[in-house]
Amino acid sequence: MQSAGVDALLLSLGADLPWLTGYWAMPLERLTMLVVFPPAVPEVPVLVVPALEAPRVQLVPEVFRLRPWEETEGPVQVVASLVRRSVGERPCVAVSDRAWASSLLQLQGELPGAKWRAASSVLAPLRSVKDDREVEALARAASSADRVANALLQGEIPLVGRTERDVATEIGQRLLAEGHDRVNFAIVASGPNAASPHHEPSGRAIQVGEPVVCDFGGSMGGYCSDITRTVFTGPPAAELARAYEVVERAQASGVAAAQVGAPCEQVDAAARQVIAGAGLGEYFVHRTGHGIGLEEHEPPYLVAGNDAVLQAGNVFSVEPGVYVPGRWGVRIEDIVVATAQGPRSLNQASHALTVVPV
Repeated sequence: MQSAGVDALLLSLGADLPWLTGYWAMPLERLTMLVVFPPAVPEVPVLVVPALEAPRVQLVPEVFRLRPWEETEGPVQVVASLVRRSVGERPCVAVSDRAWASSLLQLQGELPGAKWRAASSVLAPLRSVKDDREVEALARAASSADRVANALLQGEIPLVGRTERDVATEIGQRLLAEGHDRVNFAIVASGPNAASPHHEPSGRAIQVGEPVVCDFGGSMGGYCSDITRTVFTGPPAAELARAYEVVERAQASGVAAAQVGAPCEQVDAAARQVIAGAGLGEYFVHRTGHGIGLEEHEPPYLVAGNDAVLQAGNVFSVEPGVYVPGRWGVRIEDIVVATAQGPRSLNQASHALTVVPV
């Protein structure tokens, strides 16, 4: 905050608040907001929370204090008063990227002299570098997801004749059975639906002789998993088998490029060049990867134009894909940690082209 010239940090919904305090605010219209000041202000951070939610907070007195507000109080006014009292009428305020727009607009009305910034300008560089405890939490979540992916690859999850929605439900149930606390998503995209990277599982019955893209993840101990494997319900045609081999090479190239000190865009380029070199570049329609931690998607983003360099402790997906509209799609995804010894893939489930039993 000092180096960024931020006088007050206001954290509401999203992962910044639990990252600092351990408390996840419910996404309600009632305002919850942590007010943090720089070291020059002798004020412990204050968690402004609805009184009815206060019993959910595990207080850590040396980290923050509670300021419950009653139903007849104005919580925005409470927050604004704390800011004015501590840093004056014209502060630079950084507010949660995921705060309700209504809360921000009310705060701007209460603090007309303030300058406003996104809290990610302060916290994203800190949260994106995971410590050993966080990396191990992510590794446990990845290992749990691997066990579900292995069941898919070994044919333990029947596909042919079942709807995408039914298979997605089973994948979610298996994630929970393998130790996840919550299922965040389970994409099952078969045949022509596989050409849609974020396809919503439908009532379409999976057929013999087509690709099935399964992309799933959840939260385990607060930290997220995310893995994609593409399987086939029959021997793929030569065109599709070649595309799979290209994506497999592109994914490996992206992982190999994910060295500490490498620009994020360089990792994207390494994967993209393999696909473009095979004449399939127009069908790779998304970035190569995203950071992961308490949230499924967070910095750093592996995309052209992002020249931020990877640091030891950055954790991110590497997930190139090829999608031919109306026909088929292929994607392979692992979660990777940048380390001083080189990139470490947290997912170990096989990348080999797999034809599942029908």
